[in-house]
Amino acid sequence: MKIIDLSQSIFDGMDVYPGDPEVHIQQIHNLDKEGWRLRYLQLSSHIGTHADAFAHMDENGTTIDNIPLEKYIGKTLLVKIDDEFPKNVGLAFKEDKLDLSLFGKLKEAEPLFVVVGNTAEFDVELERKLLQSGILTITDLVNMDELPQGKEFMFYGVPLKIKDGDGSPIRAFAILD
Repeated sequence: MKIIDLSQSIFDGMDVYPGDPEVHIQQIHNLDKEGWRLRYLQLSSHIGTHADAFAHMDENGTTIDNIPLEKYIGKTLLVKIDDEFPKNVGLAFKEDKLDLSLFGKLKEAEPLFVVVGNTAEFDVELERKLLQSGILTITDLVNMDELPQGKEFMFYGVPLKIKDGDGSPIRAFAILD
């Protein structure tokens, strides 16, 4: 068994999506004074490697705390936009621009979720239509070059249980046999 960490590190001052709030991480307690470490985190729900809730782009969408955990776990296949998409598995993209022209093909595949990382990018309108159609999106993954091409792997990307949340940072990873 091999585990591949697909998550970005979260750190003070990291790059954010244009217009999103900056990330601030501040040391509040330390070993010398209090005998323990504690940091204060100020970040958005869509920072770094994160999962989107249906509510992210749909007024009537389900919030992250009401989406079952199993929706963020499943057999997944690394694909390219020109590939034939298998049905009922997670679809992971590590390159290319995913735009609205892919919506029909993605919807027809009935994926467990759509994962985007490395240099792949989601067009905002495609992301919106997927979420409004009940297809979860998970974005900004790294290390996807370590995933096998043409062979399923188990993907895990479980969000924090944020009440009424529109998304959440996640620790995403793949397990290879």
